[in-house]
Amino acid sequence: MDLGVDPVIDPEVALKACQEVLLKVQMLENKQRQDDPKQHNYSETPELCSPPWHINPDTRFIKEEDEDEGQKDAAKTQRDPSPLARSESSSTSKQSWLLRLFESKLFDVSMAISYLYKSKEPGVQAYIGNRLFSFPDSEVDFYLPQLLNMYVHMDTEVGDAIRPYLINRCKSSITFSLLSAWLLGAYSSDMHISTQRHSRGTKLRKHILSDELKPAGTTFEVFFSPTKRTHQRSKSDATLVTSGLGASLKRTGSNPKVENSVGGRPDRLRPQREFVKSLFGIGKRLATLPTKEQKTQRLISELSLLNGKLPARVWLPTADHQHHVCRVPHTQAVVLNSKDKAPYIIYVEVLECESFETSPVPVRISETRIRTARSAENLDCGTAANANSSIMTSEHRAGSFSTVPNYDNDDEAWATDDIGQLQVEGEAQTSSSDNISQFSVDSITSLESKEPVFIAAGDIRRRLSENLAQTPTTFKRDPEDPSAVALKEPWQEKVRRIREASPYGHLPNWRLLSVIVKCGDDLRQELLAYQVLKQLQSIWQQERVPLWIKPYKILVMSSDSGMIEPVLNAVSLHQVRKQSQLSLLDYFLQEHGSFTTEAFLTAQRNFVQSCAGYSLICYLLQVKDRHNGNILLDSEGHIIHIDFGFILSSSPRNLGFETSAFKLTSEFVDVMGGLDGDMFIYYKMLMLQGLIAARKHMEKVLQIVEIMQQGSHLPCFHGSSTIRGLKERFHMSLTEEQLQLLVEQLVDGSMRSITTKLYDSFQYVTNGIM
Repeated sequence: MDLGVDPVIDPEVALKACQEVLLKVQMLENKQRQDDPKQHNYSETPELCSPPWHINPDTRFIKEEDEDEGQKDAAKTQRDPSPLARSESSSTSKQSWLLRLFESKLFDVSMAISYLYKSKEPGVQAYIGNRLFSFPDSEVDFYLPQLLNMYVHMDTEVGDAIRPYLINRCKSSITFSLLSAWLLGAYSSDMHISTQRHSRGTKLRKHILSDELKPAGTTFEVFFSPTKRTHQRSKSDATLVTSGLGASLKRTGSNPKVENSVGGRPDRLRPQREFVKSLFGIGKRLATLPTKEQKTQRLISELSLLNGKLPARVWLPTADHQHHVCRVPHTQAVVLNSKDKAPYIIYVEVLECESFETSPVPVRISETRIRTARSAENLDCGTAANANSSIMTSEHRAGSFSTVPNYDNDDEAWATDDIGQLQVEGEAQTSSSDNISQFSVDSITSLESKEPVFIAAGDIRRRLSENLAQTPTTFKRDPEDPSAVALKEPWQEKVRRIREASPYGHLPNWRLLSVIVKCGDDLRQELLAYQVLKQLQSIWQQERVPLWIKPYKILVMSSDSGMIEPVLNAVSLHQVRKQSQLSLLDYFLQEHGSFTTEAFLTAQRNFVQSCAGYSLICYLLQVKDRHNGNILLDSEGHIIHIDFGFILSSSPRNLGFETSAFKLTSEFVDVMGGLDGDMFIYYKMLMLQGLIAARKHMEKVLQIVEIMQQGSHLPCFHGSSTIRGLKERFHMSLTEEQLQLLVEQLVDGSMRSITTKLYDSFQYVTNGIM
């Protein structure tokens, strides 16, 4: 129809122009695909020349759905702008943003734990439970107490979301299984006994300890790879493999107590459980003795008997690397300075391995073998096992936990009646091959012992040279505090001395570890404090604030027992004052040199950075019971606070006597150079920087404490204001200028605190702590 108007654009020209544009778009897409074929996956057809909504294939459904839903919501709101429609649109928008957060790179394990705890949506909880599998095991392990506490005390939906991850990890790891079982038992103990028996945590714990959580479809070779075998297969091996998993284990000379178990294989968890049980049994028996001297003598005797069961497929749970325990140098163990309980520290010789679950257990080497013959024998862990697998004497077999790296021999060898026998023998038997060793003169009790002591000539020459080279600050033997001498000895010197005297010391994979065994103490608060310290340490490192703290590992094994990682090369301020009879500053000068030496200045800086770090820790966590026995000083000048039994809402005898924010004595200030010294100003500046950095990440600290309050009866959670008080101490509403004034007030109040001096005097009068 002709309207009498000339067309503005010629149709043929327009068609040609469109074709040129489409051709250019297609050429551009082809070029982009060649540059990055993964990101540009557009269609080659001109009809779909515009790019789709998604770019990343992993999130295409989420983004397409978000866009479609957004368009639908907009259209719906235009048609029906009611409050209900707006609410539904807002809810959909929140869900889409939440999904984007969960799939972003910013989403870490800390946020996952937070959403798992706070969210009430079963879908979100299930999603987070699945996302746990995507995080590294070490990151999730840090929050294992929180996960298990939620599993025990929170709703069924939370437990159902966590359970698949726990089951999967327990199947793949013996260590994770034992840690989970120990923590489940500890956190379930706050329940009423009738509720506890039928609780979800108790059921899972029994399921783990029944050892039913083994990898599906496993065979004998999974636990002992043929490529790692260093001895000829014995008849019991062949019987086990050829007869199937239901076959019975054969009794052997080295292990007459092997019992049938589910699947025809020994329990994976039993050796380690019995090893730990024996260590705690020793601690309980030591607590019945009146003096520390008697406790130390009994400890040495019982550990000597324990050596008769080693080497074995057991390990120290506080260690970071895979190993087998091969020997406990019993004469080096000491009872720590405690009034009521009998915590003790032991040093443990281990041999590193690829996997403590599958690597062959080291062969036992008799204490009577002369070290000088090692080079001629050319002993090696693997070759020794191969050579001795068929020629082990009955004496060696009877005295060893496992002498042949054979799975059906080593894992079941430590039976319950073995432990009973060990306890009975501990009363009377004291003369094993370990008791009269070349280094028994190092025993704390050897000076008063009537037993014969055999010392090699080389040891005599070495000891004479060491005595000539002794430093003036070497601690003397103290019957009331036998641990002082052992802890003061430099770690490297201790390692060298024990290695020289060990029959396993020549092996290249030999290492020395240490652990503190505590019975009768609830370490759950200690574990909570460790997590907070570790989190704050990570925050300060991330914010590049040079504060120094030393979180030490805590292993909770029940509501009244556990293990602690010792702090190496450190002694308490009480021991320093009692042994040296010097002020703290004079002790620094004696240890590190005069004021102008580089060694003293370095130690002084270390002291200031650690003192500032622990001042903030004590303020934020309200740490009490800060006497000089609970503050250590290491060989580099750092101070290290230990014993976090009174934190947050608890204090000794619930008196709230210590009113200062943290302990800052005049001796501390003297080491820093006095009130007008540059290092004291540096101390206050570090505290300000540390507090500013900590409050930027306050939620990461709060969630650790808040989750553990769920269902807990611990003293630190006494009252309903614990979390609120912790949050207030971060002072989120203050400016940096106001924070600086706050730090000045905290420091001044702590220096002038009368209660700090009174509490130190009280500890000296009642417990003799200087």
